[in-house]
Amino acid sequence: MNKLIQTIEKMKPFFDAVARNVYLKAIKDGFISCMPIVIFSSIFLLIAYVPNIFGFYWPEGIEAIFTKPYNYSMGILAVAVSATTAKHFTDSLNRNMPENNQINNLSTMVCAIICFLMLSADSIKDGLANGYMGSKGLLTAFLVAFLVGGIYRFCIYRNITIKMPEQVPPNLSQTFKDIIPFGLSIIIVWIFDMFFRNAMGMNFAEGIITFFQPLFRAADGYIGLAIIFGAMSLFWFVGVHGPSIVEPAVSAALVLNLTTNLEAYQAGEHATKILTLGAQHFAVTFGGTGATLVITLMFAFMAKSKELRAVGRASSIPVLFNVNEPILFGAPIVLNPVFFVPFVFAPIANIWILKIFVDYLGMDGFIYDLPWTTPAPIGVLLGLGLRLLPLIYLVVIIIADFVIYYPFFKVYDNEKLQEEEEHHLKDIEKEEKEIKVDGSILKSKRILVLCAGGGTSGLLANALDKAAKEKEIPLITAAGSYGAHMDIMKDYDLVILAPQVASYYEDLKRDTDRLGIKSVACEGKQYISLTRNPEEALKFVFSIMEENNNEISQ
Repeated sequence: MNKLIQTIEKMKPFFDAVARNVYLKAIKDGFISCMPIVIFSSIFLLIAYVPNIFGFYWPEGIEAIFTKPYNYSMGILAVAVSATTAKHFTDSLNRNMPENNQINNLSTMVCAIICFLMLSADSIKDGLANGYMGSKGLLTAFLVAFLVGGIYRFCIYRNITIKMPEQVPPNLSQTFKDIIPFGLSIIIVWIFDMFFRNAMGMNFAEGIITFFQPLFRAADGYIGLAIIFGAMSLFWFVGVHGPSIVEPAVSAALVLNLTTNLEAYQAGEHATKILTLGAQHFAVTFGGTGATLVITLMFAFMAKSKELRAVGRASSIPVLFNVNEPILFGAPIVLNPVFFVPFVFAPIANIWILKIFVDYLGMDGFIYDLPWTTPAPIGVLLGLGLRLLPLIYLVVIIIADFVIYYPFFKVYDNEKLQEEEEHHLKDIEKEEKEIKVDGSILKSKRILVLCAGGGTSGLLANALDKAAKEKEIPLITAAGSYGAHMDIMKDYDLVILAPQVASYYEDLKRDTDRLGIKSVACEGKQYISLTRNPEEALKFVFSIMEENNNEISQ
């Protein structure tokens, strides 16, 4: 087992490089930027259709009122994703462009929307048919964003633009600078669209969905589900944020299948799709990647080791809300040979059991999605429709996760108990140099903490805020997600990366160096320790800012 893990760990630089790929990153960040659309619309669907389970049906007019926000948000999801993906892709391209010759990300956003509509919408008497402007058009949205970004880069980098005299205001000059790449993008798409429709008899968005349909069906099978979600856990086990690598490849299917399930449910048919956002958020990651809710509670209430019991109890609340870094790095589970098997296979078991319930017991798959921080048991029950079979499914996966994790939990608990006895329960952490915080250096400083989704970063931001208030230091802290930080980080003095996005540090440092601000990436154990000790977190930030002050004074 150790040899296997060492072999996988040697591939970590490759996994990091894949996670930092500009195309995968743009898909992930662009999709995450539009997640409020999916979550917001699902809330209205819950209000409109959950009462049906209990035999209550809203009058047709009231139902239409509740579903209108859904239709005007999810109905144009791909339009929004084409813009946000183009924006994030442009930001990545600009990292390698001269500082005085950057691509205008607002222009690429607008251009991507126009190009997407040309490829996805069909003209009707009163406007546009929107069948492929929602989740069915996501693949086209991603491709359009990359095409537009590539054309803009080709033109701007080679100065194939309209240049205005220096006397012309910059905003007006930028408008003329964008005309050639903007027009070239639309002309290329326009010509392609005409040929494609004439040759295939359908729009491009419909064509690409038809082309990938066999792949989506294969991904929804037992082997496909095991590969997708097993890979997410495997990458996380070696310290690379798994969803950053795997999710971009299946994000279109995750949303499309959720929509397909909902449509089937509303039509009174069996919702059979397994590979959905709801399944990923609550069944597979039952407490976070690795399905860690059950093992966390086992640590908290069953461990004989004082260390594991303390880690479990400290981690229980965050893990309940699917923020599982405290247990991943606090136990640790990441790169811990004892937990390799259950960490990879518990999520696979959860999704396979879901498929068995859907295929053989007639349960509907996930028809709603909720915020990923919704406690997993609640997410399972509401996402599957709040009925008897989902409740039974919830009980079954809790038992399954317990059975899978228990033997490995006992082995690790005995190991830690033996260690504690050998060391007579002494604290074996190395003694750190005492640091005295000078409040004047941190006064009015702004600290931004980034993670993948904004949950883990909040733990450190809150710890810093708590310590600063106790010492009456006016320190400003904020938490955010990596990918949504580009437009706001210029307003901060220090940007801290949580362990799950530490692989992006090289890119972040290039951005912060250009802006003249400090940045740092935290290792797993260090980060979790800081979140639990506000005073140490404040000392950590102070040491960085003090070093920055010394560099400036020199």
